[in-house]
Amino acid sequence: MNPLLNQFELCAERDAQRPAACDQSLMLDYASLRAAAGGLARRIDAETDRRHVGVMAPTSAASAAAIFACWYAGRVPVPLNFLLAADELGKILRDANVELVVTVARFAPLLEQAGVRTLILDGKTLAPDACETPPADASDLATIMYTSGTSGDPKGVRLTFDNLMRNCSASIEHMRLSPDQVMLSVLPQFHCFGFTVMTVLPLTMGATVWYLPRFSPVAVVETIRQRKVNIFMAIASMYGVLAKLKRVEREALHSLTLAISGGEPLPEQIAQAFEARFDVPIMEGYGLTETSPVVAANMPWSRKVGTVGVALPGIDVFAASENGTELGRGSEGELHVRGHCVMQGYHNQPELTAQVLSGGVLRTGDIGVVDADGFISITGRAKEMIIVGGENVFPREIENVLMRHPAVAEAAVIGRRDPTRGETPIAFVILREGLSVDEAELRSFCREQLAGYKVPREIIFKDDLPRGPTGKIHKRALKA
Repeated sequence: MNPLLNQFELCAERDAQRPAACDQSLMLDYASLRAAAGGLARRIDAETDRRHVGVMAPTSAASAAAIFACWYAGRVPVPLNFLLAADELGKILRDANVELVVTVARFAPLLEQAGVRTLILDGKTLAPDACETPPADASDLATIMYTSGTSGDPKGVRLTFDNLMRNCSASIEHMRLSPDQVMLSVLPQFHCFGFTVMTVLPLTMGATVWYLPRFSPVAVVETIRQRKVNIFMAIASMYGVLAKLKRVEREALHSLTLAISGGEPLPEQIAQAFEARFDVPIMEGYGLTETSPVVAANMPWSRKVGTVGVALPGIDVFAASENGTELGRGSEGELHVRGHCVMQGYHNQPELTAQVLSGGVLRTGDIGVVDADGFISITGRAKEMIIVGGENVFPREIENVLMRHPAVAEAAVIGRRDPTRGETPIAFVILREGLSVDEAELRSFCREQLAGYKVPREIIFKDDLPRGPTGKIHKRALKA
Protein backbone atom coordinates (compact mmCIF):
# COMPACT_ATOMS: atom_id res chain seq x y z
CA MET A 1 0.00 0.00 0.00
CA ASN A 2 1.27 3.46 -0.89
CA PRO A 3 1.85 5.05 2.56
CA LEU A 4 0.80 8.53 1.44
CA LEU A 5 -2.34 7.39 -0.36
CA ASN A 6 -3.14 5.09 2.54
CA GLN A 7 -3.27 8.10 4.85
CA PHE A 8 -5.35 10.05 2.31
CA GLU A 9 -7.77 7.10 2.01
CA LEU A 10 -8.21 7.02 5.79
CA CYS A 11 -9.19 10.70 5.71
CA ALA A 12 -11.59 10.10 2.80
CA GLU A 13 -13.28 7.21 4.60
CA ARG A 14 -13.51 9.05 7.92
CA ASP A 15 -14.68 12.43 6.56
CA ALA A 16 -15.96 11.79 3.03
CA GLN A 17 -18.12 14.94 2.94
CA ARG A 18 -15.61 17.30 4.56
CA PRO A 19 -14.29 19.99 2.14
CA ALA A 20 -10.82 18.97 1.05
CA ALA A 21 -9.38 20.96 -1.88
CA CYS A 22 -11.31 24.10 -2.78
CA ASP A 23 -11.00 27.20 -4.95
CA GLN A 24 -13.32 29.79 -6.45
CA SER A 25 -14.50 27.49 -9.26
CA LEU A 26 -14.14 23.96 -7.85
CA MET A 27 -14.93 22.59 -4.41
CA LEU A 28 -13.95 18.98 -3.79
CA ASP A 29 -14.81 17.15 -0.60
CA TYR A 30 -12.68 14.13 0.28
CA ALA A 31 -14.90 11.66 -1.57
CA SER A 32 -14.99 13.88 -4.67
CA LEU A 33 -11.24 14.50 -4.60
CA ARG A 34 -10.56 10.77 -4.41
CA ALA A 35 -12.96 10.11 -7.32
CA ALA A 36 -11.55 12.95 -9.46
CA ALA A 37 -7.99 11.75 -8.84
CA GLY A 38 -9.07 8.21 -9.75
CA GLY A 39 -10.60 9.33 -13.05
CA LEU A 40 -7.55 11.37 -13.98
CA ALA A 41 -5.26 8.50 -12.98
CA ARG A 42 -6.93 6.26 -15.59
CA ARG A 43 -6.34 8.90 -18.26
CA ILE A 44 -2.68 9.23 -17.26
CA ASP A 45 -2.27 5.46 -17.37
CA ALA A 46 -3.75 5.35 -20.88
CA GLU A 47 -1.59 8.22 -22.17
CA THR A 48 1.93 7.23 -21.08
CA ASP A 49 4.01 4.28 -19.95
CA ARG A 50 6.73 6.49 -18.53
CA ARG A 51 7.17 6.65 -14.78
CA HIS A 52 7.56 10.43 -14.51
CA VAL A 53 4.62 12.71 -15.36
CA GLY A 54 4.79 16.50 -15.39
CA VAL A 55 2.20 18.65 -13.62
CA MET A 56 1.92 22.31 -14.61
CA ALA A 57 -1.10 24.20 -13.30
CA PRO A 58 -1.92 27.27 -11.23
CA THR A 59 -2.47 26.68 -7.53
CA SER A 60 -5.95 25.15 -7.44
CA ALA A 61 -8.11 22.23 -6.39
CA ALA A 62 -7.47 20.73 -9.85
CA SER A 63 -3.69 20.90 -9.40
CA ALA A 64 -4.03 19.05 -6.09
CA ALA A 65 -6.16 16.39 -7.82
CA ALA A 66 -3.50 16.07 -10.53
CA ILE A 67 -0.76 15.37 -8.01
CA PHE A 68 -2.80 12.67 -6.27
CA ALA A 69 -3.83 11.25 -9.66
CA CYS A 70 -0.18 10.66 -10.51
CA TRP A 71 0.23 8.61 -7.34
CA TYR A 72 -2.98 6.67 -8.01
CA ALA A 73 -1.58 5.90 -11.48
CA GLY A 74 1.65 4.63 -9.91
CA ARG A 75 3.57 7.57 -11.39
CA VAL A 76 5.97 10.16 -9.99
CA PRO A 77 4.64 13.72 -10.33
CA VAL A 78 7.18 16.29 -11.52
CA PRO A 79 5.78 19.76 -10.70
CA LEU A 80 6.80 22.30 -13.35
CA ASN A 81 7.38 26.03 -12.99
CA PHE A 82 5.03 27.79 -15.42
CA LEU A 83 7.15 30.97 -15.15
CA LEU A 84 10.03 29.35 -17.04
CA ALA A 85 10.81 29.84 -20.72
CA ALA A 86 10.43 26.93 -23.16
CA ASP A 87 14.19 26.28 -23.26
CA GLU A 88 14.38 26.12 -19.47
CA LEU A 89 11.40 23.77 -19.35
CA GLY A 90 12.94 21.62 -22.06
CA LYS A 91 16.03 20.97 -19.90
CA ILE A 92 13.87 19.75 -17.04
CA LEU A 93 11.59 17.63 -19.21
CA ARG A 94 14.55 15.89 -20.83
CA ASP A 95 16.33 15.35 -17.51
CA ALA A 96 13.22 13.80 -15.95
CA ASN A 97 12.33 11.82 -19.10
CA VAL A 98 8.83 13.31 -19.18
CA GLU A 99 6.67 12.93 -22.29
CA LEU A 100 3.28 13.84 -20.78
CA VAL A 101 2.32 16.90 -18.74
CA VAL A 102 -1.00 17.33 -16.96
CA THR A 103 -1.80 21.02 -17.39
CA VAL A 104 -4.38 23.70 -18.17
CA ALA A 105 -5.23 24.93 -21.65
CA ARG A 106 -3.32 28.21 -21.45
CA PHE A 107 -0.01 26.44 -20.78
CA ALA A 108 -0.41 23.91 -23.60
CA PRO A 109 1.33 26.03 -26.33
CA LEU A 110 4.38 26.58 -24.10
CA LEU A 111 4.63 22.86 -23.33
CA GLU A 112 4.19 21.87 -26.96
CA GLN A 113 7.00 24.29 -27.80
CA ALA A 114 9.08 22.48 -25.18
CA GLY A 115 8.37 19.20 -27.00
CA VAL A 116 5.91 17.26 -24.83
CA ARG A 117 2.30 16.09 -25.05
CA THR A 118 -0.35 17.51 -22.75
CA LEU A 119 -3.38 16.22 -20.87
CA ILE A 120 -5.70 19.14 -20.15
CA LEU A 121 -7.35 19.43 -16.76
CA ASP A 122 -11.08 19.85 -17.38
CA GLY A 123 -14.42 18.25 -16.60
CA LYS A 124 -13.64 15.24 -18.79
CA THR A 125 -10.23 14.40 -17.38
CA LEU A 126 -11.46 14.98 -13.81
CA ALA A 127 -14.59 12.86 -14.33
CA PRO A 128 -15.01 10.70 -11.22
CA ASP A 129 -13.91 7.07 -11.36
CA ALA A 130 -12.76 4.38 -8.97
CA CYS A 131 -9.07 3.58 -8.84
CA GLU A 132 -7.17 1.07 -6.74
CA THR A 133 -4.20 2.19 -4.71
CA PRO A 134 -0.97 0.86 -6.28
CA PRO A 135 1.66 -0.70 -4.03
CA ALA A 136 4.57 1.45 -2.94
CA ASP A 137 7.18 1.39 -0.19
CA ALA A 138 8.05 4.33 2.04
CA SER A 139 11.50 4.45 0.42
CA ASP A 140 10.06 4.75 -3.11
CA LEU A 141 10.38 7.98 -5.04
CA ALA A 142 7.34 10.25 -4.52
CA THR A 143 8.30 13.34 -6.52
CA ILE A 144 11.12 15.18 -8.26
CA MET A 145 11.12 18.89 -7.39
CA TYR A 146 13.30 21.01 -9.67
CA THR A 147 15.31 23.90 -8.34
CA SER A 148 18.05 25.93 -10.04
CA GLY A 149 21.65 24.97 -9.45
CA THR A 150 24.62 27.23 -8.74
CA SER A 151 25.67 26.74 -12.36
CA GLY A 152 22.20 27.73 -13.51
CA ASP A 153 21.34 24.20 -14.57
CA PRO A 154 18.18 22.68 -13.05
CA LYS A 155 18.58 20.20 -10.19
CA GLY A 156 15.94 17.56 -9.67
CA VAL A 157 15.53 16.93 -5.93
CA ARG A 158 14.43 13.33 -5.36
CA LEU A 159 12.03 13.04 -2.41
CA THR A 160 10.58 9.76 -1.16
CA PHE A 161 7.17 9.00 0.36
CA ASP A 162 8.97 8.70 3.69
CA ASN A 163 10.47 12.19 3.23
CA LEU A 164 7.07 13.73 2.56
CA MET A 165 5.01 11.86 5.14
CA ARG A 166 7.48 12.21 8.00
CA ASN A 167 8.02 15.89 7.22
CA CYS A 168 4.25 16.35 7.34
CA SER A 169 3.94 14.38 10.58
CA ALA A 170 6.76 16.36 12.20
CA SER A 171 5.21 19.65 11.03
CA ILE A 172 1.80 18.66 12.40
CA GLU A 173 3.35 17.82 15.77
CA HIS A 174 5.56 20.91 15.87
CA MET A 175 2.79 23.31 14.79
CA ARG A 176 0.01 21.53 16.75
CA LEU A 177 -2.20 21.26 13.67
CA SER A 178 -5.55 19.44 13.60
CA PRO A 179 -8.02 18.21 10.94
CA ASP A 180 -10.66 20.78 11.86
CA GLN A 181 -8.44 23.63 10.70
CA VAL A 182 -8.77 25.55 7.43
CA MET A 183 -5.64 26.49 5.47
CA LEU A 184 -5.09 28.99 2.66
CA SER A 185 -2.48 28.42 -0.06
CA VAL A 186 -1.26 30.99 -2.55
CA LEU A 187 2.06 29.23 -3.07
CA PRO A 188 2.66 27.41 -6.37
CA GLN A 189 2.78 23.61 -6.41
CA PHE A 190 6.21 23.68 -8.07
CA HIS A 191 7.56 25.05 -4.77
CA CYS A 192 8.21 22.37 -2.17
CA PHE A 193 6.67 24.72 0.42
CA GLY A 194 3.41 24.78 -1.54
CA PHE A 195 3.60 21.13 -2.57
CA THR A 196 4.30 19.51 0.80
CA VAL A 197 3.00 21.93 3.42
CA MET A 198 -0.05 23.28 1.60
CA THR A 199 -1.21 20.17 -0.29
CA VAL A 200 0.22 16.89 0.99
CA LEU A 201 0.03 17.91 4.65
CA PRO A 202 -3.60 19.12 4.85
CA LEU A 203 -4.95 16.41 2.53
CA THR A 204 -3.32 13.55 4.46
CA MET A 205 -4.39 15.11 7.78
CA GLY A 206 -8.06 15.54 6.85
CA ALA A 207 -8.06 19.35 6.89
CA THR A 208 -9.52 21.79 4.38
CA VAL A 209 -7.28 23.84 2.09
CA TRP A 210 -8.42 26.78 -0.02
CA TYR A 211 -6.32 27.67 -3.07
CA LEU A 212 -5.80 30.98 -4.84
CA PRO A 213 -4.15 30.81 -8.29
CA ARG A 214 -2.00 33.85 -7.60
CA PHE A 215 -1.21 36.22 -4.77
CA SER A 216 -3.81 38.98 -4.64
CA PRO A 217 -3.81 40.85 -1.32
CA VAL A 218 -7.51 41.68 -1.51
CA ALA A 219 -8.41 38.09 -2.43
CA VAL A 220 -6.25 36.79 0.44
CA VAL A 221 -8.02 38.98 2.99
CA GLU A 222 -11.48 38.16 1.61
CA THR A 223 -10.78 34.42 1.57
CA ILE A 224 -9.47 34.45 5.13
CA ARG A 225 -12.52 36.41 6.24
CA GLN A 226 -15.18 34.46 4.31
CA ARG A 227 -13.74 30.97 4.80
CA LYS A 228 -12.59 31.53 8.39
CA VAL A 229 -9.06 30.48 7.55
CA ASN A 230 -6.89 29.47 10.52
CA ILE A 231 -3.51 28.78 8.90
CA PHE A 232 -1.81 31.02 6.33
CA MET A 233 1.68 30.39 5.02
CA ALA A 234 3.41 32.74 2.60
CA ILE A 235 6.71 34.37 1.72
CA ALA A 236 7.88 37.52 3.48
CA SER A 237 7.24 39.93 0.60
CA MET A 238 3.56 38.86 0.52
CA TYR A 239 3.17 39.82 4.18
CA GLY A 240 4.80 43.16 3.33
CA VAL A 241 2.12 43.87 0.72
CA LEU A 242 -0.68 42.84 3.08
CA ALA A 243 0.66 45.16 5.78
CA LYS A 244 0.25 48.14 3.41
CA LEU A 245 -3.40 47.43 2.53
CA LYS A 246 -5.71 50.41 2.89
CA ARG A 247 -9.38 50.37 3.91
CA VAL A 248 -9.14 46.93 5.54
CA GLU A 249 -10.16 46.73 9.17
CA ARG A 250 -7.69 45.54 11.79
CA GLU A 251 -9.92 42.56 12.66
CA ALA A 252 -10.05 41.26 9.07
CA LEU A 253 -7.66 38.38 9.84
CA HIS A 254 -8.95 37.58 13.32
CA SER A 255 -9.60 33.91 12.44
CA LEU A 256 -5.88 33.29 11.88
CA THR A 257 -4.23 31.27 14.62
CA LEU A 258 -0.97 30.80 12.73
CA ALA A 259 0.78 32.94 10.09
CA ILE A 260 4.06 31.44 8.92
CA SER A 261 6.73 32.98 6.69
CA GLY A 262 9.22 30.91 4.73
CA GLY A 263 11.00 30.77 1.38
CA GLU A 264 13.01 33.96 1.95
CA PRO A 265 14.32 35.94 4.95
CA LEU A 266 11.69 37.84 6.93
CA PRO A 267 12.77 41.47 7.41
CA GLU A 268 12.10 42.78 10.89
CA GLN A 269 10.21 45.81 9.55
CA ILE A 270 7.73 43.59 7.66
CA ALA A 271 7.08 41.43 10.71
CA GLN A 272 6.50 44.49 12.87
CA ALA A 273 4.29 46.24 10.30
CA PHE A 274 2.07 43.19 9.74
CA GLU A 275 1.58 42.52 13.44
CA ALA A 276 0.83 46.19 14.10
CA ARG A 277 -1.67 46.23 11.23
CA PHE A 278 -3.59 43.02 11.99
CA ASP A 279 -2.55 42.00 15.51
CA VAL A 280 -1.24 38.69 14.13
CA PRO A 281 2.43 37.81 14.75
CA ILE A 282 4.35 36.15 11.90
CA MET A 283 6.24 32.97 12.76
CA GLU A 284 9.39 32.68 10.65
CA GLY A 285 10.48 29.22 9.52
CA TYR A 286 13.27 27.66 7.50
CA GLY A 287 13.53 24.92 4.93
CA LEU A 288 14.93 23.85 1.59
CA THR A 289 13.63 21.81 -1.30
CA GLU A 290 16.33 19.30 -0.36
CA THR A 291 14.73 18.89 3.09
CA SER A 292 11.16 18.16 1.96
CA PRO A 293 11.11 21.21 2.89
CA VAL A 294 10.50 22.14 6.55
CA VAL A 295 13.52 22.14 8.88
CA ALA A 296 12.57 24.57 11.64
CA ALA A 297 9.92 27.12 12.63
CA ASN A 298 9.05 29.50 15.39
CA MET A 299 5.70 28.95 17.08
CA PRO A 300 3.67 31.26 19.34
CA TRP A 301 4.59 29.08 22.32
CA SER A 302 8.26 28.69 21.30
CA ARG A 303 9.64 31.78 19.62
CA LYS A 304 12.74 33.95 19.43
CA VAL A 305 12.41 36.95 17.16
CA GLY A 306 15.29 37.14 14.69
CA THR A 307 15.62 33.36 14.49
CA VAL A 308 13.89 30.74 12.33
CA GLY A 309 12.91 28.69 15.37
CA VAL A 310 13.97 25.25 16.55
CA ALA A 311 14.23 22.12 14.42
CA LEU A 312 11.20 19.87 13.93
CA PRO A 313 11.05 16.52 15.79
CA GLY A 314 13.42 14.00 14.23
CA ILE A 315 15.59 16.68 12.57
CA ASP A 316 19.03 17.75 13.77
CA VAL A 317 20.65 21.01 12.66
CA PHE A 318 24.23 21.95 13.46
CA ALA A 319 26.85 24.43 12.29
CA ALA A 320 30.07 23.04 10.84
CA SER A 321 33.46 24.35 9.80
CA GLU A 322 34.61 24.43 6.18
CA ASN A 323 35.97 20.88 6.48
CA GLY A 324 32.64 19.61 7.86
CA THR A 325 33.64 19.37 11.53
CA GLU A 326 30.63 19.87 13.79
CA LEU A 327 30.86 23.03 15.87
CA GLY A 328 29.39 23.61 19.29
CA ARG A 329 26.24 25.59 20.05
CA GLY A 330 26.74 29.32 19.57
CA SER A 331 29.41 28.94 16.88
CA GLU A 332 28.84 30.26 13.35
CA GLY A 333 29.34 27.95 10.39
CA GLU A 334 27.64 26.30 7.46
CA LEU A 335 24.39 24.73 8.59
CA HIS A 336 24.10 20.97 8.16
CA VAL A 337 20.86 18.99 8.45
CA ARG A 338 20.30 15.31 9.20
CA GLY A 339 17.09 13.40 9.71
CA HIS A 340 14.05 12.00 7.92
CA CYS A 341 13.59 15.15 5.81
CA VAL A 342 16.86 14.89 3.85
CA MET A 343 16.45 14.12 0.15
CA GLN A 344 17.47 10.95 -1.62
CA GLY A 345 19.76 12.99 -3.88
CA TYR A 346 19.77 14.98 -7.12
CA HIS A 347 18.27 13.25 -10.16
CA ASN A 348 20.97 12.11 -12.62
CA GLN A 349 23.64 14.12 -10.77
CA PRO A 350 25.68 11.80 -8.52
CA GLU A 351 28.69 14.12 -8.37
CA LEU A 352 26.60 17.09 -7.28
CA THR A 353 24.79 14.88 -4.77
CA ALA A 354 28.12 13.82 -3.28
CA GLN A 355 29.13 17.47 -2.84
CA VAL A 356 26.21 18.22 -0.52
CA LEU A 357 25.14 14.85 0.90
CA SER A 358 27.25 12.44 2.93
CA GLY A 359 26.04 9.80 5.35
CA GLY A 360 22.54 11.24 5.34
CA VAL A 361 23.82 14.71 6.31
CA LEU A 362 23.01 17.64 4.01
CA ARG A 363 25.20 20.71 3.60
CA THR A 364 22.71 23.55 3.17
CA GLY A 365 25.02 26.26 1.86
CA ASP A 366 23.53 28.62 4.47
CA ILE A 367 25.66 30.17 7.19
CA GLY A 368 24.14 30.31 10.64
CA VAL A 369 24.25 29.73 14.37
CA VAL A 370 22.37 27.30 16.63
CA ASP A 371 22.11 28.83 20.09
CA ALA A 372 22.11 27.08 23.46
CA ASP A 373 18.33 26.65 23.33
CA GLY A 374 18.36 25.18 19.81
CA PHE A 375 17.06 28.29 18.03
CA ILE A 376 18.58 28.73 14.61
CA SER A 377 19.71 32.05 13.14
CA ILE A 378 20.60 32.43 9.46
CA THR A 379 23.47 34.91 9.15
CA GLY A 380 24.40 34.61 5.47
CA ARG A 381 24.61 32.40 2.42
CA ALA A 382 27.62 30.45 1.33
CA LYS A 383 25.96 30.37 -2.07
CA GLU A 384 25.35 33.53 -4.05
CA MET A 385 21.69 32.73 -4.52
CA ILE A 386 19.27 35.63 -4.96
CA ILE A 387 15.68 35.11 -3.76
CA VAL A 388 13.22 37.08 -5.88
CA GLY A 389 9.69 36.89 -4.50
CA GLY A 390 10.43 33.44 -3.10
CA GLU A 391 12.02 32.21 -6.37
CA ASN A 392 15.63 31.03 -6.30
CA VAL A 393 17.83 32.82 -8.84
CA PHE A 394 21.52 32.13 -9.32
CA PRO A 395 23.76 34.89 -10.70
CA ARG A 396 25.80 32.60 -12.92
CA GLU A 397 22.74 31.63 -14.96
CA ILE A 398 22.00 35.29 -15.74
CA GLU A 399 25.69 36.05 -16.35
CA ASN A 400 25.92 33.20 -18.86
CA VAL A 401 22.96 34.58 -20.82
CA LEU A 402 24.33 38.14 -20.79
CA MET A 403 27.70 36.96 -22.09
CA ARG A 404 26.03 35.22 -25.02
CA HIS A 405 25.31 38.69 -26.42
CA PRO A 406 28.02 39.56 -28.96
CA ALA A 407 28.60 43.01 -27.42
CA VAL A 408 29.19 41.77 -23.85
CA ALA A 409 32.69 40.93 -22.69
CA GLU A 410 32.02 40.34 -18.99
CA ALA A 411 29.04 40.35 -16.68
CA ALA A 412 28.51 40.13 -12.93
CA VAL A 413 25.13 39.83 -11.22
CA ILE A 414 24.28 40.52 -7.60
CA GLY A 415 21.09 40.75 -5.57
CA ARG A 416 19.84 44.07 -4.24
CA ARG A 417 17.27 44.37 -1.47
CA ASP A 418 13.79 45.18 -2.77
CA PRO A 419 10.88 46.23 -0.53
CA THR A 420 8.26 44.21 -2.45
CA ARG A 421 10.17 41.25 -3.94
CA GLY A 422 12.76 40.61 -1.22
CA GLU A 423 15.64 40.92 -3.67
CA THR A 424 16.06 41.80 -7.32
CA PRO A 425 18.94 40.95 -9.70
CA ILE A 426 21.24 43.79 -10.78
CA ALA A 427 23.81 43.27 -13.55
CA PHE A 428 27.15 44.96 -14.10
CA VAL A 429 28.40 44.68 -17.68
CA ILE A 430 31.65 45.39 -19.52
CA LEU A 431 31.21 45.78 -23.29
CA ARG A 432 33.57 44.51 -25.96
CA GLU A 433 35.80 47.17 -27.44
CA GLY A 434 34.18 48.91 -30.39
CA LEU A 435 30.73 47.36 -29.78
CA SER A 436 27.68 48.86 -28.16
CA VAL A 437 24.28 47.83 -26.82
CA ASP A 438 21.79 49.69 -24.64
CA GLU A 439 20.08 48.49 -21.46
CA ALA A 440 16.67 47.95 -23.10
CA GLU A 441 18.15 45.70 -25.80
CA LEU A 442 20.10 43.64 -23.26
CA ARG A 443 17.03 43.21 -21.06
CA SER A 444 15.03 42.10 -24.10
CA PHE A 445 17.80 39.64 -24.98
CA CYS A 446 17.62 38.19 -21.46
CA ARG A 447 13.85 38.01 -21.54
CA GLU A 448 14.00 35.72 -24.57
CA GLN A 449 16.04 33.14 -22.63
CA LEU A 450 15.08 33.60 -19.00
CA ALA A 451 11.95 33.65 -16.87
CA GLY A 452 10.77 37.20 -16.24
CA TYR A 453 11.77 37.25 -12.57
CA LYS A 454 15.37 36.41 -13.54
CA VAL A 455 15.76 39.35 -15.92
CA PRO A 456 17.98 42.03 -14.31
CA ARG A 457 15.96 44.94 -12.99
CA GLU A 458 18.88 47.25 -13.78
CA ILE A 459 21.97 46.89 -15.98
CA ILE A 460 24.95 49.09 -15.13
CA PHE A 461 27.70 49.54 -17.74
CA LYS A 462 31.27 49.78 -16.43
CA ASP A 463 34.76 50.05 -17.91
CA ASP A 464 36.07 47.65 -15.28
CA LEU A 465 34.87 45.82 -12.18
CA PRO A 466 36.47 45.40 -8.74
CA ARG A 467 38.62 42.29 -8.59
CA GLY A 468 40.41 40.17 -6.03
CA PRO A 469 44.07 39.12 -6.16
CA THR A 470 43.40 36.35 -8.67
CA GLY A 471 41.39 38.61 -11.00
CA LYS A 472 38.05 37.20 -9.88
CA ILE A 473 35.29 39.80 -9.76
CA HIS A 474 34.79 40.98 -6.19
CA LYS A 475 31.04 40.83 -5.73
CA ARG A 476 31.10 42.10 -2.17
CA ALA A 477 32.60 45.33 -3.51
CA LEU A 478 29.83 45.49 -6.13
CA LYS A 479 27.22 45.14 -3.39
CA ALA A 480 28.88 47.94 -1.43
